[in-house]
Amino acid sequence: MIVTFQRARTEEQRELRRQAILDMASTMLDEMPVAAVTLNELSRRVGLAKPNVLRYFESREAVLLELLDRFLREWLTDLAGDLAGGVDDAAPMAERATAVAEILSRSLSERAVLCELFGAQGSVLEHNVSVEVVARYKRASLDRLTTMTTLLQKHLPELADNAALFSLQTMVLAGALSAYSSPPPSLDAAYRAEPELARFHLELRDALKLSLTATLLGVLPRR
Repeated sequence: MIVTFQRARTEEQRELRRQAILDMASTMLDEMPVAAVTLNELSRRVGLAKPNVLRYFESREAVLLELLDRFLREWLTDLAGDLAGGVDDAAPMAERATAVAEILSRSLSERAVLCELFGAQGSVLEHNVSVEVVARYKRASLDRLTTMTTLLQKHLPELADNAALFSLQTMVLAGALSAYSSPPPSLDAAYRAEPELARFHLELRDALKLSLTATLLGVLPRR
């Protein structure tokens, strides 16, 4: 789908234009990996010349960083409800930890694009952006980290100060493990041809659950 626009003359119209660019980039990420999203194709699909897109976002990485923050906010909103409905706060600590790990792994594995963006953040998305853009993103990230930390402490108060570190590790793990859960076509063909090689393939949900459970039980106090 290609969108065409008239010239944006008011601040409201400019904001609508920004959101339209973000929405189109989000649609592209449903169709292709992060590496395949280019500013040229985004410009074509959104119906703007590339220089006009650059009036709103200084680079494709700036677009993707803002999308990452949008997806992270949406995930944390859903996560709050998932944890409230799935964790029995009266249960023993180990049982609550296992439930939290299960919920985190399930909800993240259902958001493949978010996990892929986590994985690309340090190596790709935080490059080719200005100090202003990356600092604004990092400030927003601190707010999201605080939100997640508070959610975890509500259901696992025993985490105490480790809740912030565990929150950050969860995002890093989701990004790292997602790279192994979606092999490229050549590797997928190799797995089919030699099933023994498929030991290197990880299902994102299972790998996350194992890693997050082990991490949680490792940082929680032992009685």
